[in-house]
Amino acid sequence: MDTHVHDRRRFLALAAGAAAPLLTGCGAGFGGNAPERDGSAADDVTGSFDWRREKGTTVKALLNKHPYTDALLAGLKSFTEKTGIEVEYDVFPEDNYFDKLTVDLSSGRASYDVFMLGAYMVWQYGPPGWLEDLGPWMRNPSATGDEWDRADFFPGLLQAGRWSLKAGDPLGRGGQYALPWGWETNVVAYNTEVFGRLGLRPAETFDELRDLAATIKRKAPGAGFDGMYGIAVRGSRSWATIHPGFMTMYARNGLKDFTVEGGRLTPAMNSPEAVAFTADWARMVRQGGPPSWTSYSWYQCSGDLGAKKAAMLFDADTAAYFQAVRGASPASGKIAFHPGPKGPDGSLATNMWVWSLGMNARSRRKSAGWLFLQWATGKEHLREGAVRHHHIDPVRRSVSRDAAYRDKMRHLPGFLETFETVVDRTRIQFTPQAQFFDATTSWAAALQEIYGGKNARSVLDALADDLAGTVG
Repeated sequence: MDTHVHDRRRFLALAAGAAAPLLTGCGAGFGGNAPERDGSAADDVTGSFDWRREKGTTVKALLNKHPYTDALLAGLKSFTEKTGIEVEYDVFPEDNYFDKLTVDLSSGRASYDVFMLGAYMVWQYGPPGWLEDLGPWMRNPSATGDEWDRADFFPGLLQAGRWSLKAGDPLGRGGQYALPWGWETNVVAYNTEVFGRLGLRPAETFDELRDLAATIKRKAPGAGFDGMYGIAVRGSRSWATIHPGFMTMYARNGLKDFTVEGGRLTPAMNSPEAVAFTADWARMVRQGGPPSWTSYSWYQCSGDLGAKKAAMLFDADTAAYFQAVRGASPASGKIAFHPGPKGPDGSLATNMWVWSLGMNARSRRKSAGWLFLQWATGKEHLREGAVRHHHIDPVRRSVSRDAAYRDKMRHLPGFLETFETVVDRTRIQFTPQAQFFDATTSWAAALQEIYGGKNARSVLDALADDLAGTVG
């Protein structure tokens, strides 16, 4: 479930304040990128691979309250039986989870060996040296069993946690600072009942989507759907407003958040094409969205689809899934999935959120921690999570092809077809840089202003001016 909807300014302030003392002094030690030792602790693992090489050890995990966490905790007994490693854990709700994680990582205390993080957090936690590079562990056959099968991950998901730690550099090169565990692609879900009654079909272009949303808002009440509007998309003043439907359609139009030249990032959300798209997006929400859009987060968007208030949702597929499962909401049994509009050139580029697992660079139990991460991201556990729990977007190809998983998902019209259409087109569409959360929160504020009637060109020019020189 995509619960990362809270404003991250408190997280950013905390991270910046905590990191500053460590980064001022010299470039060595825990602050900066310099390692404490030559090489990696992975180099110390030799001989044949052995799941029980760390039996008797206890690993401490910090986890966010989430359905993926529920699946993990349900499997811990089997992990301990397999390895002889005990796992102690703390689970926090997301409204203070990242505060807790940031404080612990920045302190250097290493209270936790392993933890959940979003792939975007690598851009915040990686440069100060807080995250263990998992690449040496992955490459060492003494540390990693053959059955883990790195090639089984969807490549875009594994690349999401790999970065050079240099602002503007593309993902997929450098250290592997996080492993994909569960993720969300961003697509359109729609109410089949209202579509059938009004004789509609899913939009294949953005112009069609905008017109469709307005048509539904105008015609649905007369067709027996009182109070229904056309489309739910996020609108709150949060970074999380930008990354799902908006950034997906933005990327499908070939647009960039920043251009990168010579290591310098230049804001690009005020290009003529970006201005035109953003004005169109705001127009779509005014004509076909909810009346209180500027307060809309994951919860309101998901809830309105389930309550038959919204005819369409352009957001994380999980936001629709949890309303679509049998008995979950008034709309369950009447929700179908569609990849959403293509870009002008046919693009289905899609942005994503990736819940990942990482290791504390200061952990004193790295070998045991790696066995835990290897198990948690392995085929056996992730298949169990997909079939018996709610890992509905598998990070591994083998799980996505598993007969039991597919049988579980078949009752949701279009879900599997949509997943297969967009999975290899889905990646993080943003430019990696440490001020990501601050920049996208400001972008959301600008979007609200345009929705409120201000000139898109002047608002986005001001946003670009504000961001210039602060990103990186």
